[in-house]
Amino acid sequence: MKAFTIQNADKRAVSDLEINNIPLPIINENEVLVKVKAVGLNPVDYKLVKSHNSKWIYPHVLGLDAAGEVVEIGENNPNNFQKGERVLFHSDLTKDGVFAEYAKAGNNVIGRIPDNVAYEDAASVLCNGMTAYQAIERKMNLNGKNTILIHAGAGGVGSITIQLAKLHGLTVITTVSEHKKQWVKNLGADYIIDYKSENVDMRINEITHGNGVDVIIDSVSSSEENKDLHRLAYNGGLITIVGQPNLDNYDLGAKGQSVLSVNLGGVHQSGYRNQQNDLAVMANELVNLLGAGKLTTIVDKIIPFENIPDGLSDLQEGHVEGKIIATL
Repeated sequence: MKAFTIQNADKRAVSDLEINNIPLPIINENEVLVKVKAVGLNPVDYKLVKSHNSKWIYPHVLGLDAAGEVVEIGENNPNNFQKGERVLFHSDLTKDGVFAEYAKAGNNVIGRIPDNVAYEDAASVLCNGMTAYQAIERKMNLNGKNTILIHAGAGGVGSITIQLAKLHGLTVITTVSEHKKQWVKNLGADYIIDYKSENVDMRINEITHGNGVDVIIDSVSSSEENKDLHRLAYNGGLITIVGQPNLDNYDLGAKGQSVLSVNLGGVHQSGYRNQQNDLAVMANELVNLLGAGKLTTIVDKIIPFENIPDGLSDLQEGHVEGKIIATL
């Protein structure tokens, strides 16, 4: 089969990705083999190209998010998967990935795609969608919460988070650059701050009448999270996706505030079966919301499989709203 591979530990640039012919994955009794139809591109993909993972065996197949068709099933099949079923899954970043004609996954992390959802749309709600879902549905108790600040609202995580927050009736504030304002407006954002030309703190004070924001989801940086601490309302919560704020000189308890973190990629290595099973639960929830019309597709661009390196470069340079999907 053809696959995009990183040939050795010295290959550290997106331009180093190569299409090679490699053997089909061999599944064990607890795995399913999937013929890949569409893959989602994520920031973590180009970050892994630069950093690699210590558990990789070379040549390594890149890619984490796939939608496709079941072609082979291991002997242990508790979820009763059938050949020909349409499925989606988020892969383990320590193992060979999904930028290939075929990919395998544990049978406990795979979700089923409704008939009315395209492979491309299904592949767009995995790594980013599950991260958003964890932040909104798993980490923060939203009772009594009214406002939420979502940084980078036009990105893959932000685009889903905005929609999930609106389903909970929250007032959404988001930060984007000027040319991405229409994208987040279409997704339902109530207040849009151009972080390049506006004073974010001043705008938040205006919007919240000086009370601060009940929930903040930060996928930007630790330095931004340090600023976010001072943007929180009483009993507010900051959910971090990248890094952690410095709490040395900040008293969370003074205002009953909390800091929570999301680490979707670590669940495969956690050894915690319950959390690994939740990958399938979240995939099913998200793709069913798409099928029910409660989530709007965030696919910005569909490219051929062969153009994945170009797509990753666009993503790295910040030229993307929503998701890039590659099809086979």
